[in-house]
Amino acid sequence: MRDDDPRLPTSPGFWRSPLRGTWFTSVLGLVLLVGVTVLFVTGLVSYAAYNPDLAPVNDQTPDKGILGFYLFSWPTNPYWLYRVTQGLHVTLGIVLIPVLLAKLWSVVPKLFTLPPARSLAHALERVSLLLLVGGGLFEFTTGVLNVQLDYVFPGSFYPLHFYGAWVFFAAFLAHAALKTPTALRAVRERRQHRDEGDEGELATPRPDAPTVSRRGALWLTGGASLLLLVLTAGQSIGGVWRRTALLAPHGGADPGNGPNGFQINKTAAYAGIDAQETGPEAWRLVVTGRDGRTVRLSRAELLRLPLHSAALPIACVEGWSTADQWWRGVRLRDLAALVGYDTDPPDVLVESVQRHGAFRRAALRANQVADPRSLLALQVNGEDLSPDHGYPARVIVPAAPGVLNTKWVARMTFGDL
Repeated sequence: MRDDDPRLPTSPGFWRSPLRGTWFTSVLGLVLLVGVTVLFVTGLVSYAAYNPDLAPVNDQTPDKGILGFYLFSWPTNPYWLYRVTQGLHVTLGIVLIPVLLAKLWSVVPKLFTLPPARSLAHALERVSLLLLVGGGLFEFTTGVLNVQLDYVFPGSFYPLHFYGAWVFFAAFLAHAALKTPTALRAVRERRQHRDEGDEGELATPRPDAPTVSRRGALWLTGGASLLLLVLTAGQSIGGVWRRTALLAPHGGADPGNGPNGFQINKTAAYAGIDAQETGPEAWRLVVTGRDGRTVRLSRAELLRLPLHSAALPIACVEGWSTADQWWRGVRLRDLAALVGYDTDPPDVLVESVQRHGAFRRAALRANQVADPRSLLALQVNGEDLSPDHGYPARVIVPAAPGVLNTKWVARMTFGDL
């Protein structure tokens, strides 16, 4: 059979949908140009929020290397910063899925075009297209798996998603540089002439009878994205909107009643917490600081220290967040003062008694320790912490990712990490 045989996918006549065309693909491409750029930036922001260059315990990627040029000390203001950036990252990633699939469908014939490369520019375009398709599917798939199923993809999510993002975005930039002028011209000319013709190399020479217009197909794609937005965004917005987040793992109503009745990502049972080990007789907080100075504090002794309150949410890398909860406990900077840091508290390494799950140890920067809202919380919403929320004590820091708000704290070491 010849390449122009309509029975072969290498023939333009094999692909008969009348929807394919330069204008249709260009509109989808321009939407992705904006959306994927925001996704990439908010993804990098999320990695910076983990403070991976602060201490090895926070570094979930095998080697920052040249890719760590953007890292910076994560701020504590505004206190809802990570709630917004990561909520936007996850929600936008899900909302863009119909657009990505429609875009991939619109350019499928180009994957089968022969010869594979007619020129250097064409070869670069084909390579970028293959990396773009493969990278896009990989990034969106691993992201959705992490959000919906607590990640089941083989290998660690952090390095795979991180390095995959760089490969995908590099291919995306190369493809955008080659195709954005064409896309803008196609949209501009269509706006001026309002015709259905001249759809370029993406149009089929043997179109089937249309069942929907190109504009109708775009409305359908946009409607699917809007539906995903409605079924996802409530997990970050909170309030009554949480009940609309049917596709979100922490959507729906709060998982309980009372002061401790708000979202939980890691339960005490999952973390392997022994109730006797965290009971008032056995549990002690060990705080170490300057020149090895160490104090051991029971929960009763902590409650006799000056207590402070702060209204802060918990925001997770999976995109969900709680409403502001009213936490009460001892300021981290006051604990630093107990072990020799009366002014300018340093970084701190926080260790938990948990036996299972990531981030049993986490480091916080000096600016996070110094913030007066950063607490070793003992109570929430006027009641003692429940075991699932970190009893006998947990860290709560403004704008920090949830995994850095360590629960079931056993030891805090202040000083250079």
